[in-house]
Amino acid sequence: MNNRIAITHIGLCTPLGNSPETVLQRLVNGDTCAMRYRNDVLFSGPTIVGCVNDDSLIDIPAHLQLFACRNNQLLHTAAMQIAEAVSETKARYGAGRVGIVLGTSTSGISKGEAALAYQLEHGHFPPSYHYSQQELGSTSDYLKQLFELEGPCYTVSTACSSSAKVFASAQRLLHANLCDMVIVGGVDSLCQLTVNGFNSLESIAKAHCNPFSLNRDGINIGEGAALFTLTRGQSDVMLAGIGESADAHHISAPHPEGLGAIAAMNSALAAANIQPEQIDYVNLHGTATPKNDAMESRAITKVFSPAIPPCSSTKPLTGHTLGAAGAIEAAFCYLLLSQHNQFAQLPPHIWDGQADNNDPSIPLVSANTLQQANSRLANSQPAKSLNYIMSNSFAFGGSNASVIFCKKDA
Repeated sequence: MNNRIAITHIGLCTPLGNSPETVLQRLVNGDTCAMRYRNDVLFSGPTIVGCVNDDSLIDIPAHLQLFACRNNQLLHTAAMQIAEAVSETKARYGAGRVGIVLGTSTSGISKGEAALAYQLEHGHFPPSYHYSQQELGSTSDYLKQLFELEGPCYTVSTACSSSAKVFASAQRLLHANLCDMVIVGGVDSLCQLTVNGFNSLESIAKAHCNPFSLNRDGINIGEGAALFTLTRGQSDVMLAGIGESADAHHISAPHPEGLGAIAAMNSALAAANIQPEQIDYVNLHGTATPKNDAMESRAITKVFSPAIPPCSSTKPLTGHTLGAAGAIEAAFCYLLLSQHNQFAQLPPHIWDGQADNNDPSIPLVSANTLQQANSRLANSQPAKSLNYIMSNSFAFGGSNASVIFCKKDA
């Protein structure tokens, strides 16, 4: 219990919206409206991606135009929602006592892509382009400059586990008394490099991604940002434990039996000092690639059998947001445990319902959970409470992270 960390505030900029109420409603409704065909990211033709609404973005301040790129604009939009909490902590403890640890994989690469196209046409780069806009450290450095902070500040980039691992970094900074608050989270934006890179691996879905289906054929890419403020003490939602592993089975393929995933989940359970049967829901990594889903179904079965909790992948709602996936899905877990989710609804698993008999069966949350919740409400029947939620992030190179969140009185 003493290892638990308080999650005091969150900031959102996601394909499902930017406010907790909107995101939660669209999450539990299984709303896929943010998944749209675009013809400007994949060289071979249109593809479905998860998009943040441009009209919802907040402009970067004039004095920070050196950092101006879409990636940092997503980050800035989320950051404005935690600005007051950061300001209060800085005033109380000092700028050197607030740290920043962010995860990303694309940073501002899309800005560089546009600048290169401009250079090929005009013979020089546009005046607004600076290479630093696409450096991995640009995200963390931007927040440091925006909030005028002086504490530890760095970026984690371990592919799709990047912004899950930041929770472990923050936990260590707080336990070591190097900070009184740590801002953590992740951000990634759509760009041609990653979409075409995954396509070269034959990992882009031909249509809407279909996790854990016999017919799954790959991922949809998404974008977005999520931020959290972490402190010592108590809050309504707590970071209960995190487990990390690095199995290094293959540069891009997971271990077929999920050994690294199993190790990460077991480490998270041990860190939270709970048993597998206490987990009420698992947010699956669930990318809809053949190898990930085969591995993850085996890992979940190994860790949780015989009482596997309800599971779902939320990537059909947002796309796979890569380096931001861990943070955005952590935000979903936070909202599910928050007071906003008074009927303990869960995100439905959106797929074609055709299970792959080559893989172990796991209990995927039915798409009729909303109707069930409405029925409970109409009959004044209490919902099953949610106390512990696990979120999985499994990355290239076997860089795995599993994070457990809980209510403060769990």
